[in-house]
Amino acid sequence: MAVGEQVDESDARWISDTFHSDRPGREMMEHVTGRWVPLVLAALTPGPMRFFELRQRIEGISEKMLSAKLRTLVRDGLVERIVEPTTPPQVSYELTQLGQGPSRPFAQLVRWISAHTPEVIAAQQR
Repeated sequence: MAVGEQVDESDARWISDTFHSDRPGREMMEHVTGRWVPLVLAALTPGPMRFFELRQRIEGISEKMLSAKLRTLVRDGLVERIVEPTTPPQVSYELTQLGQGPSRPFAQLVRWISAHTPEVIAAQQR
């Protein structure tokens, strides 16, 4: 939603839904902003990746955690699991159209953090 864009009644309900702990919007917020999910979504922004490529790209994430996060993202419709009919089967993960929405701001945030880390470190040291 763009700044200044009109909010219809149904949009307002979903926006306020995110602020309530027992509503689906809060669960989705937790799924999308969890510790590893922004990195997974940002890593998939350029295009499909295989599991091992994602694990190498996101240093420090365990196989178990990456599997769990990918399962959640697939279930939520943000990521598609693609199985190639080869021997052995090759599995890759790709953002869905829905998943491209949050992935772009996360990728932009990663770029911003990379560009401004020296400034933040300097501020912390002052």
